[in-house]
Amino acid sequence: MTVVSGHAQWYGSFKGGTGSLSTKTTDTIHEAPYTYASRFEGAPGAIPEELLVTGHAGCYNHALANIALKVGVTVESISTTAELTMGTDDQGSDGHGYSVEGIHFIVKADLPGITDEAFAELTEQARALCSISKILKVPITLDATRATTSTQVER
Repeated sequence: MTVVSGHAQWYGSFKGGTGSLSTKTTDTIHEAPYTYASRFEGAPGAIPEELLVTGHAGCYNHALANIALKVGVTVESISTTAELTMGTDDQGSDGHGYSVEGIHFIVKADLPGITDEAFAELTEQARALCSISKILKVPITLDATRATTSTQVER
């Protein structure tokens, strides 16, 4: 079993406080500052949900590469953007809380030598089987396009 960890620190009130986010397993992110304003108003600083979808996009790419390997499909490239939609709910202390409504992948992948149907099947399998997808309970959707118009071979 592998354990990876991250750390968040927060000081002060919900809207007026400040915090930092760090990766602990690696030193990739070291005390990146975040605030209410960076999360919800476009101010400079980290956004925890942005870190989640960045990791989710990386997880998706790796899942697709793994699935392709298992069925003998070559991967030239995979480029994935994950978009997280935030909404509101009634769970906050003032009756207004924040929620994640869903995640949408925009994938451009070059998997030469397979049909469009096989491409769609592999990209959908990766969406469902990525380890981060498995733990999230929000809708996770996908738009996947082929990066090239390579020769189609039946699989």
